[in-house]
Amino acid sequence: MHIHSIQVQDRRFDLAEGAGSDATHTTPQYAYAVCILKTDTAVEGTGLAFTLGAGTDLVCKAIQYLSEPLVGQEIETLMADFGRTYRSIVDSPSFRWLGPHKGVVHLALAAITNACYDLWAKSRQKPLWQLLLDLTPEEVVNTLDLSYLEEELTRQQAIQLLTEAQKTCPQRIGILKTGYKGYDTSVGWFNFSDERIVANTRKAVDAGFTAMKLKVGSDDPERDLRRATLIRETAGDAATIMLDANQRWNVPEALAICRKLGSIRPYWIEEPTHPDDVLGHRAIADAIAPFKVATGEHIPNKVIFKNFLQAGAMAFCQVDAVRVGGISEFLTISLLSKKYGIPVVPHVGDMGQIHQHLVLYNHIAMGHENLFLEHIPHLQSYFVNPVQIRGGFYQVPTESGSSSDLKP
Repeated sequence: MHIHSIQVQDRRFDLAEGAGSDATHTTPQYAYAVCILKTDTAVEGTGLAFTLGAGTDLVCKAIQYLSEPLVGQEIETLMADFGRTYRSIVDSPSFRWLGPHKGVVHLALAAITNACYDLWAKSRQKPLWQLLLDLTPEEVVNTLDLSYLEEELTRQQAIQLLTEAQKTCPQRIGILKTGYKGYDTSVGWFNFSDERIVANTRKAVDAGFTAMKLKVGSDDPERDLRRATLIRETAGDAATIMLDANQRWNVPEALAICRKLGSIRPYWIEEPTHPDDVLGHRAIADAIAPFKVATGEHIPNKVIFKNFLQAGAMAFCQVDAVRVGGISEFLTISLLSKKYGIPVVPHVGDMGQIHQHLVLYNHIAMGHENLFLEHIPHLQSYFVNPVQIRGGFYQVPTESGSSSDLKP
């Protein structure tokens, strides 16, 4: 199956009032820069990069440039040594200068990479999670670029980690019967009224969710505390509640406010300050213990993730396969996180479509802890095969590919 041409799409979606809002992005328009690999058959590979509004155009332009080396490639040959192709694309001199390995160019790489994995899974007529599980450790590592990680994770160490985890895979395969637990991140968008977050919390509990998230980062910290207390009182003491500041605070503000928010016993406080501030996150994590810091939504690449892990600056890794350099880099970061004993709980710019596959693989093949996966329902109607949630659990996808195809 050969790639004969590449189509790029700019897909933007307006949201209902208040949906998707946070302390930093108050009126977002969700969007995808889409890379579609056309083949000499009816099968196409679809890859997504998550963007917001007008910026999508820039990412689409970058996809057009970066994807040119894929034309004419046969998918099995390409994926047999995809790590090498990935490295050659990210290190293309004129485009590497624009990063390196971050920003618009890296988002474009995410869409391209994700399209390759989607096409590979479709060509083998398997859902992505099954494709990955059927690969040998060597075959998985062949799709990765481990450069700049050598002091922490060599090729042989990555293969060994996966080989050791294989021995206990039967203990974790049962998740394919239960599905993967979700958490509701839509109960408490930033612009929702107090009455609405209470109603949403009740609705989430009735739907089977035992974990949910509230957006914080208000100009008045007392608003955050009031709303967090409302969710805790509505959901009950047994509920798992996360708080997300979306980078709103500087370090001194975060230290002061997080101590107050500790009164509702949050499971984590997410993105408490600027996503590049490794030592700032470390200082916050040390100061607010035993409450924990989650971050990764805006960490741009594996090297910065490595630094966060080395510094002990994150307790939960929220890498997103449509924000870093795609599935390949997601798996690389998952291996790093496993080495450090840090759970991977992805941010889902894809609305969980791709990540429902990846968390299954992470748990079964790497031995990552079975926690939960973020659920955002707002774009569900636009996907050909939208995620299925029952009783608060993601149902295991059965269609071939990565569940990324969008309706025309």
